[in-house]
Amino acid sequence: MNWLTKIVRPKIQSLIGQKSETPDNLWHKCKGCGQLLYVSDIEKNLNICPNCDHHHRIGPTERFKNLFNNGDYGLIELPTATDDPLKFKDQKKYTERLKIARNNSEYQDAIAVAYGKMGSINTVIAVQNFLFMGGSMGVGVGNGIVAAAKHAIEKKAPLVLFTAAGGARMQEGILSLMQMPRCTVAVAQLKEAGLPYIVVLTDPTTGGVTASYAMLGDIQIAEPNALICFAGPRVIKDTIREELPEGFQKSEYLLEHGMIDMIVNRADLRDKLTQLLGLLMNKAA
Repeated sequence: MNWLTKIVRPKIQSLIGQKSETPDNLWHKCKGCGQLLYVSDIEKNLNICPNCDHHHRIGPTERFKNLFNNGDYGLIELPTATDDPLKFKDQKKYTERLKIARNNSEYQDAIAVAYGKMGSINTVIAVQNFLFMGGSMGVGVGNGIVAAAKHAIEKKAPLVLFTAAGGARMQEGILSLMQMPRCTVAVAQLKEAGLPYIVVLTDPTTGGVTASYAMLGDIQIAEPNALICFAGPRVIKDTIREELPEGFQKSEYLLEHGMIDMIVNRADLRDKLTQLLGLLMNKAA
């Protein structure tokens, strides 16, 4: 037995058998440019790609920390909705889907509502969570928006809503669709009280959410390159069998065609919202 088999081969085998100590979540691949980024770096940059400015999806907790003064806020307790009222089952039971979503989230449904100060203004902020069953609108989301509007009226505070949804939640059928007029009434009550209602449309905002409370803001803001629509581009293209304009149904296209008021980079969003709320609250007073 020579030195190759006696020494080198066992050494190589021991190296092959060693497990990598590199964490699995160290890198993040940007969906905009495909660049590999350190997770810590992109989180410090508000989950915006430093290379292409792509705005990655974030949840309610990140939103609240970025917007409220010093990240100081209080969560508003939301009414609980009945789980699986229709006993719905597709490939999985609805109760199983809810359990998985809740295990992967710190929230019980696809919305969270908080109250705190932005600048000098007490503000209610509601955030739809796309990471919870695609942000789909069910009774729980409806409860959250109604509760947010009621709390804003009670505190005489403005309401800022961040939308992110794939539309209605099919597992709740007609009960999901009923949230469209229900939330519209809640927004109407807020406006009757003379309080500002600002909507920030994030990627993606689609379906029944777009067809109701998402488009009723006193001011409509969108993050860059967000998909905002009722039916998606693929569905429309297959229906009319024609090529669609470049960037169709993206924030920039909607701004050009008068559907939204402005596009604001996430890094500038807190300052812009504080400025707008200051103007609107002075007008209301």
